[in-house]
Amino acid sequence: MDFDTRLAEAWVRALAEAVGKEHERLTELDSAIGDGDHGSNLRRGFAAVLAVLDDPDTPAPTGPGAVLTRTGSTLISKVGGASGPLYGKAFRAIGAALAAPAGAPADGPADVAALGEALAAGLRAVRELGRAEEGDKTIVDAWTPALAAYREAVAGGAGLPGATAAAAAGAERGALATVPLQARKGRASYLGPRSIGHQDPGATSTALLFRALAEATRA
Repeated sequence: MDFDTRLAEAWVRALAEAVGKEHERLTELDSAIGDGDHGSNLRRGFAAVLAVLDDPDTPAPTGPGAVLTRTGSTLISKVGGASGPLYGKAFRAIGAALAAPAGAPADGPADVAALGEALAAGLRAVRELGRAEEGDKTIVDAWTPALAAYREAVAGGAGLPGATAAAAAGAERGALATVPLQARKGRASYLGPRSIGHQDPGATSTALLFRALAEATRA
């Protein structure tokens, strides 16, 4: 199984559905240590993404890279707070990594290794924009173990379904591991020690992102 246009769109749709179901929980987590708008912002952003994907007057994406680049651009333009730029840049970086070479008519399907490199590009984009490292209690704390688990699964011979399932489990472990951390970036960092004991909302939504990817690529 390769990661093609159909799977890229299935991923985005699965994530939009997950955000719709979990937006209240994300907002509750963000209310404890942030601005309280993480869930509502993401729900609004992914509703806008679906509107673009479903718009009959908008040309259909020509490959997986185009789907994810369009997703990222929509999130940047429609989502407020920190989540729009962070997830928007991440999806645009993933899309760029999967894009067709110059002169090619469309993006081709990506194998499991190529998708891993694209996910790594997404993490780099998040780290560069947010200036965050693992342990800062951010998206990075879920994305980093997700990518490590993905690469370990691929090295062990896993295909796309196995690798993405491993990544989802890694992201969920990473999100839970933010509870005892003191935030060092973002609005939560203003709370100092009071941020300890709360799960990071960004890491939690990243776990949703990787779980959606696993669901979309399930064999």
